Amino acid sequence: MVTDKKKYLKRVLISGTHSGAGKTTVTLGIMSLLGKMGYSVQGFKSGPDYIDVSHHNKVTGNKSRNLDTWMIDENGCRELFYRSAIKADISVIEGVMGLYDGSLSDEPKGSSAYLANILKTPVILVIDVKGMAQSAGAVALGFVNYDRETCVKGIILNRVGSEKQFDAIKSSVERVTKVPVIGYLRRDNNIAIPERHLGLVPSAERDGENNDLYERIGAQMELTLDMNKVIEIASEVGEFPGFEPRLFTLSHSDVRDWKNNSRCDVGTGLEVERVKVAVAMDKAFHFYYQDNLDILESKGAELLFFSPLYDRKLPDDIDGIYIGGGFPELFGAELESNEEMRSSIKGAADRGVAIYAECGGLMYLLDKLIDCKGISYIMCGVFPAVSMMESRRQGLGYINIDGCVDNILCRKGDKFFAHEFHWSKIIDIADNKDLLFAYRVSKGLKGKAKVDGLVKDNVLASYAHVHFASNPLLAVNLLESMGQKRAVAKA
Repeated sequence: MVTDKKKYLKRVLISGTHSGAGKTTVTLGIMSLLGKMGYSVQGFKSGPDYIDVSHHNKVTGNKSRNLDTWMIDENGCRELFYRSAIKADISVIEGVMGLYDGSLSDEPKGSSAYLANILKTPVILVIDVKGMAQSAGAVALGFVNYDRETCVKGIILNRVGSEKQFDAIKSSVERVTKVPVIGYLRRDNNIAIPERHLGLVPSAERDGENNDLYERIGAQMELTLDMNKVIEIASEVGEFPGFEPRLFTLSHSDVRDWKNNSRCDVGTGLEVERVKVAVAMDKAFHFYYQDNLDILESKGAELLFFSPLYDRKLPDDIDGIYIGGGFPELFGAELESNEEMRSSIKGAADRGVAIYAECGGLMYLLDKLIDCKGISYIMCGVFPAVSMMESRRQGLGYINIDGCVDNILCRKGDKFFAHEFHWSKIIDIADNKDLLFAYRVSKGLKGKAKVDGLVKDNVLASYAHVHFASNPLLAVNLLESMGQKRAVAKA
């Protein structure tokens, strides 16, 4: 058990009453002000979101991490938190949706409240009070009393219209909840973060503009938020809960435990020879859990980053390729025009290099991509199919995965968890006997199963986003598959 009585790990979770309440804006403002005060800040995001963490990264200068209690067990979430939080002065966790929202079941897993409880972390609740006065007290009271295990220690009001409105709401909230209202944000379109079909626009696409935006948010909150109270709330924590370090090292007993839990029954190899993995990273492909990359490195991977947009070929002497999600539909012309890279990836697949792709990566490996305007672009051609953007979401939420066939990540019959969020669908799948579906996917116990993922020899591509902390043996299996190329070469 890892416990350290000297490390109480200052920490706070920023949540909201619902999606759109303003928790991202408040989180970025608090991170910005803490940095201005000289604190080293570690960001975290509750749930599977990739885009919010890109903004955390930019504001704090540290790699933000995802803590997802639906995909990852309590021990794993504590280990991931501790591993990064211990390096900073204070940690700020941004919640997901409303405080108590998680999966579409009665269980609390996946919610910000559940994460706060297992990490023993105080909560600051953001309430959007546009059009409200004393009724905000009723809203706050409901959230404070809904689950007394969740410690709401402060409240911030968003979209306040006037000082008079703020005073009325503050009085109402504090009278009925006994929880202090520690600040507010005025209604101001100049501090709104741009959105599109997958949520907020990532930080990388608005580099200079976002720097100004973060400064504007911080400047406004500096006048209306009691930062000393934020720090006090983050400091009034007990000893961080103990946990067993298991994600970045594997013992034989760990393998047995993972198998007995039946989350996934995958490879038993504990020693993976160091393999070189090319990782796609640019504006078109940047949806990766940072801890996924760290877990791969801990298991023997050397990560070599490349850009499908701007580089002309893959890194030399690689054993595998990892192409994450992103927005290939916004860069169809650029991806098509980089014929050298597309040929390099198709050639690697033909030579037996193991390739793992998720969501946007799947779209890139197909023959063509049809964007939101109906324009078709040539992609890599590894799989004989086409992805087409639709006007409505085609998949959103947590999913249960059941392996249909042996592949580079899992075996037939293996079961594990993942998340999906996409507006495209696959069409025109050619009649190809070598093309197989990787998974059967369902939601909840009564969810109707569907197929997902394409398998062809050494390549696996699907819409599922997998967090390796849900089962590190998935990462081991992937690297063992990638390492087979080197083993064959040596033989």
